[in-house]
Amino acid sequence: MKYLDSFKNLRSVLSSENPMIEFENLNIYKQKFHSKSQSLLPGEEHYFCEKHQESFDTPHNFFSDLGAIDDQIYKHDVTIKENEHFSYRVFMPKAMKQAKCAIFLFHGFNEKNWEKYLPWAHFLAEQTQCAVIMFPIAFHMNRTLSVWSDKRKMFLLSEKRKKMFPNVVNSSLSNVAISLRLHSRPQRFIWSGLQTYYDVIQFMEQCKQGENPLISPDARFHMVGYSIGCLLAEILKLTNYNNYFEQSKLCLFCGGAVFNRLSPVSKYILDSEANIALYSYMVEHIQKHMERNSHLKHYIDGPHDEGQVFYSMLDYKVKRDYRESLFQKVSSDLMAISLKQDTIIPAYEIINTLQGATREIPIPVDIYDFPFRYNHVTPFPFTEKNKDLIDVEFKRVFGKFANFINGYGS
Repeated sequence: MKYLDSFKNLRSVLSSENPMIEFENLNIYKQKFHSKSQSLLPGEEHYFCEKHQESFDTPHNFFSDLGAIDDQIYKHDVTIKENEHFSYRVFMPKAMKQAKCAIFLFHGFNEKNWEKYLPWAHFLAEQTQCAVIMFPIAFHMNRTLSVWSDKRKMFLLSEKRKKMFPNVVNSSLSNVAISLRLHSRPQRFIWSGLQTYYDVIQFMEQCKQGENPLISPDARFHMVGYSIGCLLAEILKLTNYNNYFEQSKLCLFCGGAVFNRLSPVSKYILDSEANIALYSYMVEHIQKHMERNSHLKHYIDGPHDEGQVFYSMLDYKVKRDYRESLFQKVSSDLMAISLKQDTIIPAYEIINTLQGATREIPIPVDIYDFPFRYNHVTPFPFTEKNKDLIDVEFKRVFGKFANFINGYGS
């Protein structure tokens, strides 16, 4: 099926809330998930790490008005039930009763729906005969409050924000909710990332314990990451919790660079004020924040391997030897495809991270330049114009990912 046709047909059939939908030679399931890591999030005064039996008190942080006095925007993360209880989709070949092979498909930053990923999941499931799990990152997709996608309310908030910050760049109704939240508390990026990491591990453990009817207990898991989803996938692969990802292939699309080499200011991603606050917290002053917050230090620069890997992916110069040694060990399991005209996560920054400062890490990074207008947010436009060219390039990218997962090399 052509890329555009796949998108239109899948968008139509998945408008249904049925728990199982048949589509060509696939069954598409909707499964429920309850995150056990919600208590990690900002909003509590007392925290406890069960693994290390340690307690932490956090200083009281009040919210200032950064463009909205709105409980639905500044609501404490730990109280948002939509982020704790949510659903995910699984694309699965019809002939398969329980998948022996599964692929996590991780989306980009500030995504609110899965529409553009539907043809990706469809193609990967068909070409690999693996189940494709569309797993949402914390506070994205259907893990958000509906008001954050209310166009009228978000437009009004964006207009107010522009008046408060006259020099703000790219404030829009699409990014105002996440921009306000990260401007107010940049550490949300860390905690929501860690929650998602633990959610994926929880999901895998449930599968291995035979609690997931769709995934075999001995299934092998692979990952396809896009944009910020690449960062999540890299942390999972490099940490390799309980050797769960020992034999996993990781395909990176439009991503893979460390955090401080991204340029996320876009009307679809973050506005400039939020980006400045996030960069200041995550890169320039992270050490000072950890000195004042023992809870943060424990998870990011303490006994948690996942936190250490996360920390190494924040700043190119920090923990570079450690990060590059990890990439070297798993280099045969990784490949990346970047786009020449991508200004959000430039190709050369992906190469800098994956191949290392001396280019001694043999991770292949291909740079494509499509013969049609595209950008980071919309690599494959859903338009009739150039639809055949778009179909060819889409299948070239995802065909290469499928071959890599199937074991035919990069």
